[in-house]
Amino acid sequence: MAEMDVSSGGGHKKGPGVKKGKKLSTRVDLTPMVDLGFLLITFFMYTTTMSKPKTMEINMPNNEKVEEKDQTKVKESVAMTVLLSKDHRIYYYEGLATDPTKPPELKVTYFKPKGGIRDAIIDKKKSVDELRQKGVLSGKDQLTVLIKPDTNSTYDDLVNILDEMAINDVKVYAIVDITPVDQEFIHITESANQGTTQK
Repeated sequence: MAEMDVSSGGGHKKGPGVKKGKKLSTRVDLTPMVDLGFLLITFFMYTTTMSKPKTMEINMPNNEKVEEKDQTKVKESVAMTVLLSKDHRIYYYEGLATDPTKPPELKVTYFKPKGGIRDAIIDKKKSVDELRQKGVLSGKDQLTVLIKPDTNSTYDDLVNILDEMAINDVKVYAIVDITPVDQEFIHITESANQGTTQK
């Protein structure tokens, strides 16, 4: 609260007819401001949104047995298999490669702005849309990406490929255990690349 000091100050007399003026001094009491400060702090603490932990939602499969007739069959024409390997290398091929005698055309890429895995996903998505428009595929058929991390791949790469699924609006994708056949595909491709490099 503000207080006024009305006490008369001492001074010399200034001749006849001159009135003696009173000196007024103000003093502000800031004690109530402390309460106001705590009230404001409490108000902002309750009204401010706390930072929420960033999590990634993943639907995990259950352990219940599913009848073969109830299983969803993935068509070769809509499937794309992505193999995460060491040194941030990504191998991918179109289809499921269910026949080991006919190895797929395995391509290698990385997480890069141009010519990376994102461009490959976009191209595959366009080809599936074209097949749907031609009537080869039904309206329910859509791009399905199978992600298979190798034992020497990093957790970082898995998170990055899941981000690519969200960025490219891939609605159907699954994380699947890599098969020995897929690992053999990687081994053959790496051996061929090393031989080409040495020549």
